Amino acid sequence: MSKPLAFRMRPMTIDEIVGQQHLVGPGKIIRRMVEAKMLSSMILYGPPGIGKTSIASAIAGSTQYAFRMLNAATDSKKDLQIVVEEAKMSGTVILLLDEVHRLDKPKQDFLLPHLESGRVVMIGATTENPYITINPAVRSRTQIFELKPLSVEDIQLALTRALNDKERGLGNYSVSLSDTALLHLSRATNGDLRSALNGLELAVKSTKPNEDGQIPITLDVIEECVQRKALTHDKNGDAHYDVISALQKSIRGSDVNAALHYLGRLIEAGDLPIISRRLMVIAYEDIGLANPGAASRTVTAVQAAERLGFPEARIPLANAVVDLCLSPKSNSSYAAVDAALTDIRSGISGDVPDHLKDAHYSDAKKLGRGITYQYPHDYPDAWVAQQYLPNALLNAHYYEPKHTGKYEDTLAKQYDKLEHLKRQRKNN
Repeated sequence: MSKPLAFRMRPMTIDEIVGQQHLVGPGKIIRRMVEAKMLSSMILYGPPGIGKTSIASAIAGSTQYAFRMLNAATDSKKDLQIVVEEAKMSGTVILLLDEVHRLDKPKQDFLLPHLESGRVVMIGATTENPYITINPAVRSRTQIFELKPLSVEDIQLALTRALNDKERGLGNYSVSLSDTALLHLSRATNGDLRSALNGLELAVKSTKPNEDGQIPITLDVIEECVQRKALTHDKNGDAHYDVISALQKSIRGSDVNAALHYLGRLIEAGDLPIISRRLMVIAYEDIGLANPGAASRTVTAVQAAERLGFPEARIPLANAVVDLCLSPKSNSSYAAVDAALTDIRSGISGDVPDHLKDAHYSDAKKLGRGITYQYPHDYPDAWVAQQYLPNALLNAHYYEPKHTGKYEDTLAKQYDKLEHLKRQRKNN
């Protein structure tokens, strides 16, 4: 049985890696390691299918070092010993250790000295946060790199390569892939390149050629092969963004039924990352200080949804949507920071007042740094009248409180009180 397309298309050099340019792009850390042949053990973490194994394979291919793959949960200490013996005989071995967060203490104690010597370069792969799940002894001997989700463009690039590659890919098949099918395949797999490639291979190998000898891969074929319905059959895929926009505007407008309808469309399309990101944006952009608790509950609901996956993920997502819809709304903090950014981008900023500048280094006082600073905690109510804004922005007002929720109403009263005190000081 032939190996899956995703396996065959695994990058052989660092130049073939799709995405992760913050790590493997020109001048970036992993590329520098490879080019200088100064590799150190590392942990790569991020969602499935975004390139952890690919980066390890590409590093090995670019450096010509031996490459071995083990799983920390299922492979034994004896398997690690075999890799170490190989490294002793033939030189450096790159070891991809999948599920590195499952590395138990006996395996860890055996492996650590060999990581320190550099004989084994371990590339640990995990979907878990290594700062929480990985033993400090392992973390201290590795560099930790977070991999970013692949963009739609990244996945389309990889799919196109696979279609054109005659040695490892599907280049020997005469395939006609429609634009809508390519777009849906790159979106429906939610950044998982492995799933996208395997979906493409299934589509190509299970579709009969037409009269012209071409294998027509249509949107319907891709929907069946990845088991995800497209939001629409429109040519440019604009409805994908239209539904996301409609979800946010329905929540902003407090129409709970409309919001649940658009949530349902996104659930049916399997767009969990899109839903999660959009709900967290809405919680802070549209609800904001009117109900900060709703933002916290939204984050918790999103985390639960991501752990559960579909179909159960729909339950916490629906909770969040109803909560956000029926919550009081405020965009005051969002509008305030944008107003501040407008001034900054227009060149209106000015120098930080001397009494606010850092005064912890030697000779700071000679430069007049921090001399007249008044420590608020030394005064009643932890407040003292002193200048904080630069001279160029002395009368700037960005924050305009709203009274749509109890929490921001309390903030508004405090804000008005402080502004009154400032005016009193200015007039005296």
